Amino acid sequence: MLRSTFRIALLGALIVAAVPAVATAEPIRNIVLVHGAWVDASGWRGVYDILTARGYNVTMVQEPLTSLAADVAATRRVLDALDGPAVLVGHSYGGSVITEAGADPHVAALVYVAAHAPDVGEDEAALGRGMPSDTQKIAGAVVRTSDGFTTLRPDLFPVQFATDLDPARARFQALSQVPTAAAVFATPLTTAAWRTKPSWGIVAGGDRIINPDLGRFYYRRAGSHETVIDGASHAVFESHPAEVAAVIEQAASSQGR
Repeated sequence: MLRSTFRIALLGALIVAAVPAVATAEPIRNIVLVHGAWVDASGWRGVYDILTARGYNVTMVQEPLTSLAADVAATRRVLDALDGPAVLVGHSYGGSVITEAGADPHVAALVYVAAHAPDVGEDEAALGRGMPSDTQKIAGAVVRTSDGFTTLRPDLFPVQFATDLDPARARFQALSQVPTAAAVFATPLTTAAWRTKPSWGIVAGGDRIINPDLGRFYYRRAGSHETVIDGASHAVFESHPAEVAAVIEQAASSQGR
């Protein structure tokens, strides 16, 4: 009887050992957020709070905004410090940065938030002229310094950039802009990561900085999973953090390892 019981137990153990373990896909836990021109990474606070509360490891890139190469290098430094795959997220000009930096092997997916997504040899300034935004139609809206840095006219910033933010917050941002080198907008890309990495794109329906039709063009060309947030301004990453965080989570979950 004991021998019979032993044989049955041994047979059961062999069967279990022969069945391969089923891998359980877990969402990617690393999220890297890249801001756009004239602002800094503090605008991601709402998205950061939501994602960290859900267990994600979220890092913000503080770009110098002095050249595309410098901003890509700043992003790669953050990626190099990670211990696993990441979802790389860019807002506005940050879309050009993640398109170039997204070829990094740490990057599993890209999320464009009211962002540019040029192809190799393209630059966002030329693409923007083809589908101009409301802001581009206002003479003198972008102020350029003698040494080649730009800001958005402070009196226009609240309405053109951040019409759906609290007015006091928008005014503060208008007066705390990070001057951005004009050259970053006209530097052709050498890599288009969206050609080899899955991507998600958010169109801000009320965007006055980037024509929403240009955003749709980018995301449809890239085959991105597209989300439209009706009425949202260019500051959609601040004014609609829950919706933006939800798209980032979709990317993280779909590319889970």
